[in-house]
Amino acid sequence: MTGDGRDTGALCLVTGATGYVGGRLVPELLAAGHRVRCLARDPDRLRDHPWAGDVETVRGDVTDAASVAAAMGGVDVAYYLVHALGTGDDFEETDRRAATIFAERSRAAGVRRIVYLGGLTPADVPERELSPHLRSRAEVGRILLDSGVPTAVLRAAVVIGSGSVSFEMLRYLTERLPVMVTPSWVRTRIQPVAVRDVLRALVGSARLPDDVNRTFDIGGPDVLTYREMMLRYAAVAELPRRLILTLPMLTPGLSSHWVGLVTPVPASIARPLTESLRHEVVCHEHDIARYVPDPPGHPLGFDEAVRLALRKVREARVDTRWSSASVPGAPSDPLPTDPRWAGGSLYTDVRELAVDAPPASLWRVIEGIGGDNGWYSFPLAWAVRGRLDRLAGGVGLRRGRRDATRLRVGDSLDFWRVEEIEPGRLLRLRAEMRLPGLAWLELRADPAAGGRSRFRQRAVFHPHGLLGHAYWWSVAPFHALVFGGMARNIAQAAVADAAARAREPAR
Repeated sequence: MTGDGRDTGALCLVTGATGYVGGRLVPELLAAGHRVRCLARDPDRLRDHPWAGDVETVRGDVTDAASVAAAMGGVDVAYYLVHALGTGDDFEETDRRAATIFAERSRAAGVRRIVYLGGLTPADVPERELSPHLRSRAEVGRILLDSGVPTAVLRAAVVIGSGSVSFEMLRYLTERLPVMVTPSWVRTRIQPVAVRDVLRALVGSARLPDDVNRTFDIGGPDVLTYREMMLRYAAVAELPRRLILTLPMLTPGLSSHWVGLVTPVPASIARPLTESLRHEVVCHEHDIARYVPDPPGHPLGFDEAVRLALRKVREARVDTRWSSASVPGAPSDPLPTDPRWAGGSLYTDVRELAVDAPPASLWRVIEGIGGDNGWYSFPLAWAVRGRLDRLAGGVGLRRGRRDATRLRVGDSLDFWRVEEIEPGRLLRLRAEMRLPGLAWLELRADPAAGGRSRFRQRAVFHPHGLLGHAYWWSVAPFHALVFGGMARNIAQAAVADAAARAREPAR
């Protein structure tokens, strides 16, 4: 660090860059002025990140000593953000072997510091009695602390942010179950922490003095039971209050099956996490603030962390999942490498058709949709949906459209709003009708061989609570008629447009 406090650009090795925390840490390190090298088994998974061109990527695995040694050359700070949870029953042995290799290669390469994000463990429980998940996290931390390289082990409980496995479990359980019969671990006290505060501590740890070799507990200001977390999530998400009943005889094994039935989180991950929830995980100190001071308003409280996660997902949901050009801009945003089940449920209806007309004709039909031109599918069905929306206090179909031939971002279009336009190619509409969730309709015209085009139509629904799921499945049987008919009629209208223009006399 220079005399004026600016970073000199340490070279940071990030393992786990395709994971939840690692993928969010890389841009934070770059913003802090550091150089970044990523060690990844599949570097191609990183190419859709906006920062991919700003980092060096090395192919390798933390269980392979040769590839770890190759990645360590010239590294100042090595971030260890991997674990073998979900890889099989022997994940503890895999974690032990990988951590040992990382420690040895770091020492041999002269790395100045190791930073590890581990799990918060209770002080009054012997390590042998911890769940396998927490026991392995604690062992990895000990191996790295004994490496001979100054190490900071940051210990966190539940990380609050869209994409975090613990948060996704909380989200799905709360949103899908208005009434829950739960195991006794819902009474366990937990000190959750916002992903923004985790990243801030990780970035700041790169500048720790060389004589610091210890663990740090990181957590938010709130200590809550899992039951309280579900109730407060429901309040922030504007869901009806949840009724939570406790059934003590639900064992961790049965709990993991219960979680597996209700959520899309893989059982291989859900089981060790639910076993860990029997332990109280509350911070014993906040010493990290001596080295990485808390800015005003931080650490974030639970409600604010949830609010940010939900707001960012709802704002970015379509862009980050549909468009390769999307650029997530905050730690709470979904990332291309997040699991498909992260970010909450997402229902889609996709229709694709080859169209015997040029893209220009198809686009004219797409851009002219709605208003007096209608929606190319069962006018009575759309009229009934508009009337129902009016009865529910919505806008219905009465708004029409501002211009008969052109659309602009922000235009109202019956009970939709134009969210995005790529002229000649893409129209994305966001629903403003009364719905138990968020909905989009995307219409796309792509060129095809021989001067033809390909029409792609996608309806997307992000349900809000159990009512949202019920709504989707109640209307799903009619999608073949409504959306299927819409796609066919738009394609036919494009062919008719092309034929009409072909008959026009040349000018």
